[in-house]
Amino acid sequence: MDAGWSRARFADARVARLATVDAAGRPHLVPFVFALAGDLLYSAVDGKPKSSARLRRLANIRANPAVSVLVDHYADDWSQLWWARADGTAQVLDVTDAGAAIEALAERYAQYRDAPPTGPAIAISVHQWSGWAA
Repeated sequence: MDAGWSRARFADARVARLATVDAAGRPHLVPFVFALAGDLLYSAVDGKPKSSARLRRLANIRANPAVSVLVDHYADDWSQLWWARADGTAQVLDVTDAGAAIEALAERYAQYRDAPPTGPAIAISVHQWSGWAA
């Protein structure tokens, strides 16, 4: 599948999986909500209960900014299967620098209009879109 097809799947998806790697090379995978703006993916640390404010994904991005993000569709009819991946470079944005991220997220998710994220944001500059469909 080409980059346009893969990017379109991201535009329609409501949740994705973010893969980061720590400084020792150990992978970490979490589901996350995001907003797509051009070839930027935004996410933010929101108010949902977390075990700690020191999230591993943020520490991993600071140590190694290379990330992959995956959206997919599963069906028992395997002719309907597909996945799309965005590979890119992430950065952690301080709350004071996260205005564009917060705006994009609030436009996409009503929950963020009602309770804007207060934590740092993540900006991923996508340098490769890829995908597969049955």
